Amino acid sequence: MTSSIVSALEPRPAETQARPVGVVVIGAGQAGLSAAHHLRRRGFVPAAVPRGGRSLAESRGFVVLDGETGPGGAWRHRWRSLRMATVNGIYDLPGMARPEPDPCEPSADALPRYFADYEARQELPVLRPVRVGAVRRAGDDPHGRLLVETSAGSWSARAVVNATGTWTKPFWPYYPGRFEFAGRQLHVADYVSAEEFTGRHVLVVGGGVSAVQLLVEISQVATTTWFTRRAPVWIDEPFDRREFGRAAVARVRERVRQGLPPGSVVSATGLVWTPALRAAAARGELERHPMFTRIERTGVRLADGGFQRADAILWATGFRAALDHLAPLGLRGPGGGIVMDGTAVAAEPRVHLIGYGPSASTVGANRAGRDAANSLAGLLSVGN
Repeated sequence: MTSSIVSALEPRPAETQARPVGVVVIGAGQAGLSAAHHLRRRGFVPAAVPRGGRSLAESRGFVVLDGETGPGGAWRHRWRSLRMATVNGIYDLPGMARPEPDPCEPSADALPRYFADYEARQELPVLRPVRVGAVRRAGDDPHGRLLVETSAGSWSARAVVNATGTWTKPFWPYYPGRFEFAGRQLHVADYVSAEEFTGRHVLVVGGGVSAVQLLVEISQVATTTWFTRRAPVWIDEPFDRREFGRAAVARVRERVRQGLPPGSVVSATGLVWTPALRAAAARGELERHPMFTRIERTGVRLADGGFQRADAILWATGFRAALDHLAPLGLRGPGGGIVMDGTAVAAEPRVHLIGYGPSASTVGANRAGRDAANSLAGLLSVGN
């Protein structure tokens, strides 16, 4: 750990020493860049611009804080075999179309390059790498400021747009014996390529799109067994993707309106048959097994009492919203989720969550960024 990072973990300056700004956007993935774009359109200005002085920065300046070392958000970490031809529905960032992609290029190269170009052309004030440790209220005034404490000092903001996504918080379910396993365990977030499993037996756990995509890949070089908690729902094409997606988003929106954990938009849509998946099914690779009951040293104990040997377990079990830095605000309710009013937290309208719940898709993130900017322009009386 470098000395600069060590110093960032020391107590932060007092609120009076924090840099004043109108809005802090946390995260520079699709949702964060969309919010930054729309903030500029609604009259907010990059906080680093000196014209107008301190009062301008305090009232309608904004800054984007990103924990990554470069542009691209979570796309920087996707496995190399995820090509532009196979990546699921990517929408353009607002105001700038993507170049025609090379279908064979890894998404981990193409999309960060697009994001970098977007940040430069839109002249967005993205600072990185800046890790946000906590967001707290600077006082008891419900219209007062929020203190954003980071590895690069503190900001005093009138509002916060949180766009931290989920990639940094992979979900590992607990199963008895998990720490007894002598083989390798990894999450999708750690996956690099199928070749590292050549000649081995791999258990793939999970019923989502990533699980079946990686199951197909790994089954080309290794033997596999697929486990899910529930039987997957397969959808035969053709079907109305837009209408089906709209219904799935509505279900997630209702959950967050009730203050429940949002769940996944993708999990609500089922699995769509593709040629690659049909080929895998014909090879017998998509035979789903109910979840095992225990993990043992060399494999897992099956639901029927049998035993399945394994060299590795790949947990394709999804992610949770990365919101730990918002804990000092006490936003979660009795249901375990956060009650939302559009993109705003119902109990704390100075805080907007985008890329969360119903906006956890690229098109949803774009719209949420616009909605958050419009709402904050009204709340903070900017550009009206």
